[in-house]
Amino acid sequence: MPDHDRDHAPAVETRALRRTFAAPRNRPGAAVEALAGVDVRIERGEIFGLLGPNGAGKTTFIKILTTLLFPTSGEGRVAGHDVVRAAGEVRRRISLISGGESSGYGSLMVRECLWMYSQFYGIPAAIAWPRVDELLAVVGMTEQAHTRINRLSTGQRQRMNFARGFVSDPEVLFMDEPTLGMDVNAARALRGYVARWVRAKAGRTVLLTTHYMAEADELCDRLAIIDRGRVLACDSPAALRRQVQGGQHVELEVSVREGDGTGLPSLDGITAAWGAPHPERGTRTLKFRLPPECPLVDVLRQLEAQGVRVQGVATREASLEDVFIAVVGRGLEDTEVVK
Repeated sequence: MPDHDRDHAPAVETRALRRTFAAPRNRPGAAVEALAGVDVRIERGEIFGLLGPNGAGKTTFIKILTTLLFPTSGEGRVAGHDVVRAAGEVRRRISLISGGESSGYGSLMVRECLWMYSQFYGIPAAIAWPRVDELLAVVGMTEQAHTRINRLSTGQRQRMNFARGFVSDPEVLFMDEPTLGMDVNAARALRGYVARWVRAKAGRTVLLTTHYMAEADELCDRLAIIDRGRVLACDSPAALRRQVQGGQHVELEVSVREGDGTGLPSLDGITAAWGAPHPERGTRTLKFRLPPECPLVDVLRQLEAQGVRVQGVATREASLEDVFIAVVGRGLEDTEVVK
């Protein structure tokens, strides 16, 4: 692709991207298809989110786009460069932040480590040192600048990893669960920085995977929902929520008779899923969307007939979690759904 065309190419584009893993020798069987023909186009300047349950293919997708893994077939391009044939050009333009990853060389101090990564990208000293100090302030680690990495807490290491991702000022930033292990205040502050960073310079792009629906809703211009290696839906958060609107979204706090287990009750014409348990009260949350033609009182009667006692009722607007359950058929933490 000519340089002029690359300048106008999407930040990320994949066509029929597939990745198959052979079955392990100690567990013979069918091969695992992690990606089953993914077509995605991410424009420059977007914050694009990827949502999916564990094993959906999110991390495999990012590993291919960051040149850490070859696709089995199909095509992937980042900033106009093929991730297989022009891997070096891709690496010059990207950065990766992964939640829970190792944090560099333990014998180095935090500021030294960030400086080292800046030199991997050839950043001049006059730019690198001020940028390192700015990022340390952003992640709240100015006081730890001269602390050895092996003495940092888990949360501090993850904040340092976050800063490291911005040292090279990449064109495309890949963030794979970047706030994993962070406290609420730190995660909120860093989400704000990501939003400001993208808007501060034309063309900066972020691809984010997360299990936190609120994080995706706050940050992302568009979202793709992926499951079993396939993209099931792709649109803005608002447009996705509109797809599941109609009727009330209901959460019931319920208790069941001892010995009934955790099986979902049968509700006529309604898809339900378990939400968070409340062990201190011996209850669970039952979530579903109530069709306009179905009175809530009828649902409560069905539950009562099945020995389910309702302790509390709440209704709310559609959320990304509602979208996720409607599209995938289960929540991020739940595996049992009745239709």
